[in-house]
Amino acid sequence: MKAQPGMHEGSPVARYYRADDPEWHWLEARDSADVGNFLSAANQQHADWFAPLSPLAESLYRSHLARRELAVKSLETTLDHFTFWSETGAEDDYPCWWRYPNGQPEQKTCFLDVRERAAGQPFYDMGDMALSPDEQWLAWTEDTQGDERFTLWLKALPNGTPRQLLSDIGPGVCWAEDQNADGATLLFTRFDDTQRPDSLWRLWVAFAENAAQPAPELIYREADPEFWVGVGKARSKAWLMIETGSKETTEVLVLPADQPAAHPTCLHARQPGIEVSIDHRPGTFYRLHNQAGPHFQLDIRSDSLSEPHGEWQPLIAHRDDATLEGVDAFTWGLILAERSHRDAQVVLRRLELDDHHHVLFDGYIDLPETPCSQLLEDSPHFDARTLHLREESFTRPPSWYALDLDSGERRLLKEVPVHGSLAPDQLISRRVWATSHDGEQVPVSVVMRADLAGQPLPTVLYGYGAYGEALDPWFSIARLELLERGVAFAVAHVRGGGERGEPWYLDGKMANKENSFHDFLAARDALVAANISQPERMVACGASAGGLLVGTCLNRAPEAFCAAVLDVPFLDVLRTMQNPDLPLTTAEYTEWGNPESPEVAKRIAGYSPIDNIRPQRYPALWIEGSWFDTRVSYWEPAKFYARVSQAQQGEAPILLHTDMSSGHGGASGRFKAWRDTARQDAFILWALGLAAPERCTH
Repeated sequence: MKAQPGMHEGSPVARYYRADDPEWHWLEARDSADVGNFLSAANQQHADWFAPLSPLAESLYRSHLARRELAVKSLETTLDHFTFWSETGAEDDYPCWWRYPNGQPEQKTCFLDVRERAAGQPFYDMGDMALSPDEQWLAWTEDTQGDERFTLWLKALPNGTPRQLLSDIGPGVCWAEDQNADGATLLFTRFDDTQRPDSLWRLWVAFAENAAQPAPELIYREADPEFWVGVGKARSKAWLMIETGSKETTEVLVLPADQPAAHPTCLHARQPGIEVSIDHRPGTFYRLHNQAGPHFQLDIRSDSLSEPHGEWQPLIAHRDDATLEGVDAFTWGLILAERSHRDAQVVLRRLELDDHHHVLFDGYIDLPETPCSQLLEDSPHFDARTLHLREESFTRPPSWYALDLDSGERRLLKEVPVHGSLAPDQLISRRVWATSHDGEQVPVSVVMRADLAGQPLPTVLYGYGAYGEALDPWFSIARLELLERGVAFAVAHVRGGGERGEPWYLDGKMANKENSFHDFLAARDALVAANISQPERMVACGASAGGLLVGTCLNRAPEAFCAAVLDVPFLDVLRTMQNPDLPLTTAEYTEWGNPESPEVAKRIAGYSPIDNIRPQRYPALWIEGSWFDTRVSYWEPAKFYARVSQAQQGEAPILLHTDMSSGHGGASGRFKAWRDTARQDAFILWALGLAAPERCTH
C-alpha cells in the first residue's frame, strides 16, 4: 500500500515506510533496532497527541479512586486447619495473604507478602497458589515478564524461606493427596515450542531443605498440536482430573489423588466434536457432555476403575430451551448452572440426591434481578450446606451472600462499596433486541443514568463474540466516569459468544463467523432505532478477539462509529493462522479454520481486518499493543496502525501505544491498570464531543 501524500512526513509511518515491504511484515523482527525505534516513535506520537487530554485523564483517574474503597479485604475461607484471606492496603498494588488457626483469630500471621515479591519488577503476575493437604506448605507460580511463562516456588508456612523449584512452566499447580512427613507430590504443565501446554508432570517435593530434590517425571504428553493439557482435583479430593482438549473436543483421564504415581485411566476418550467435563461424588462419576445434543446432558457411572469402560447412564436429559453449562458436586448432591436460551440468563439449580440418585430436592436459587450474574463461589468443603454466592449486574456492584440450604436464609457477607456522586441506584439497565441480516434476534444490554433514559445518548458499544465466552452482566466502578458524563454503555451479545447457549457459539465461528460482524452492526443500528443512542456519537470497543470483531466492522462500515478502541486486538488473522509456529495458532484451527485449505484461507481473508484495509475515511482509532503478548503478537496492532494510517482519507487520528513491559492482560499493578483505563476513557470522551479540547490533530 503506497504511503498517502497527506500523511505528515514526520509521522512514524512515513519515516519507516519501506517500499519493498508495503505490508509492514518487517515489524515481526522483534530483535531489529528499527522495530523498537518504530514503536517508540509511535508511542511518542501518541503521547504528543494526547498531551492536551492529560489533565482530563488525571481527573478521571482521581475521580475513579475517590469512588473506590482502596483498602480491600477478601472474604475469609475456612479450611480444615486454618482460615485464609488476603488484604490489599489503600496504596498497594498487590495483597498480603494471611491465616490463623481455626477459631483463633488473634493468632493471625501474614504468610505471603505479594508486595515484596513484586517489588522492583516492571511486571508481576501470580498465576496460581496451592496449599499442601496439611495446609503447612504453599506452592505458587509467578510471571515477572508478561509472556505467561511461570516459575514455581515453595515455602513452609508461615515464615519459611521461599525456594525456587522450577522455571518455564504453565501457571497452574496442584497438590496430590499423598503427603507424609518427608514431602508430597505437585502436578504442573509444561509448554512446547509454540507455548502450548502439551505435557503434565509430577514433582516429588522433599520438604527438608537439604534433601535431594528428584527430577520431575512425565505423566502425560499430548501429541495433537490442537490439544492443550490441564489438571485439577475434584472437591471430593479423591481424584485428580487430567483434561486434554481442543476448542471442540475433550478427553478426560483420572488418577487416584493419593496415588499420583499410578498410571492414568481414560474415563472419556476423545471423539471429534464432543466436549465433556467430569466431576465426582463417592461412588459416582458425573459426565457433562454434548454427545446427545448441543445443549449438553449429564450422565453418571460408577467410580470403580475395575470397569474402565463402564456404562454411562443419563441423569439429566438434553433440553431444547436451556444449555447445561456446569456442574458442582457435593456430598448431598449437585449445583447445576443452566443458561436459558430465551433471555440469555444463567440460573443455579440445586439438586439434592440420595446414594441411589433419587431426587430429594430440585429447585432454582432465586435471582435478585434479571439480567444479572450469579456465580457459585468456591466451597472447599465437600459437605458444605452453606453456599457462597457472588451476584452483580450492570447496576449492582458485586455482593457475596451465604445461603443456608437448610433454613433458606441468605446472609450478606460483603458488598463492594461505591462512593461518589453517582450511586448504583441512579442507574438503569435495559435489554434491546437487534434484528440481524438473517432475521436472528441479537440481545443488546445497555446501562445508563436513569434520569437520562428516554433520550438518545452518546454511546460506547462493546463486543467480543468468540470462543463461546458469554458477556454476562458485570459492574464497573471505572465505567461510572463515563455514565456520569451522560454516556450510555452497551454490550452486543453477538453470535460466537455463549450468551444464548452452545448453538449461539457455533453460529458465530468457522464458516459462520460472518454472523458476528452482522450482529455487531445490527446492534449499533438497533440502539439508534430504540432512541437510546445518537448515530453520530458511537464509539466501538473490543479487546483481543473483540478487536477482530471491531476491526472488521470498521473496514466495512467506518461511518457507523465516530471512534474505536482496539485493545491487544487480533487483527492479522490470516497470516497468524498460516504460521503454526506461533503460540496458540494450532489450537485455534477449530475456532477460525486451518488456512491450508484454500476455501478456509479465502474465507478468513474475506474478514481478516488487516487484509481488508482500503482507502476511506476511518474514524479516530486508539490501538493498544503489548510487547510481551504471546496471544496477540505486538506486531498485529502495529501493522494495523501503519496500514490504516496510510489508507486514512479523513482527518481523524490513528494512534498506537505499545506497552513495553506487559503481556496480553495489560498492566499487572491495579493503579497502572486504572491509569490506562482513564486514558482510554479520556479518548472516548473526546471522540464523543464531551471533553475539551474539541479537536486534536496529529
